[in-house]
Amino acid sequence: MYRVMLRSVLALLVAASAVPAAAQAKVAVIDVQRVVTESDPGKEALQKLKELSDRKVQEGQGIQQELAELREQFNKQRFTLSEDKLEAMTKDIEDRQIALQRFEDDAQRELNEARRRALGALEQRIMPVIDAVGQEKGLTLIFNKFQSGLVYADDTVDITDEVIRRFNTIQ
Repeated sequence: MYRVMLRSVLALLVAASAVPAAAQAKVAVIDVQRVVTESDPGKEALQKLKELSDRKVQEGQGIQQELAELREQFNKQRFTLSEDKLEAMTKDIEDRQIALQRFEDDAQRELNEARRRALGALEQRIMPVIDAVGQEKGLTLIFNKFQSGLVYADDTVDITDEVIRRFNTIQ
């Protein structure tokens, strides 16, 4: 994959050098992660995700506490209870362990889906801002700085700060 990206970049450079200077591509980069973490809408979305995560962690801790108490009760009473009661408690512990695992799996799925929806909504809101900046600056290409295979970009072609500034104003 790295070789394919390298070939693509080299092909772009060769093609750009063969075109007259007036027709060369104007390129910029944007750090989308910074837009998410530093813009007001991004901070708001991340805060909501954190609150959801905190609620799920608290719920999970409650289930774990119940399971721990049940295990402790089992360990204290295992020599005094009848075989039937011990089997029932063992089954109850196993059922709660399964319930805890299901809860954790469901919570992880819910958090992943909430993150996907939140980031998708942010992307829909930010793309018009990126497009506007690109058009105003006469840019031909805008690369996602760290997810495009880009190895180096001069800070002068980074439009992240401007996009964050504009994104914060379009609440």
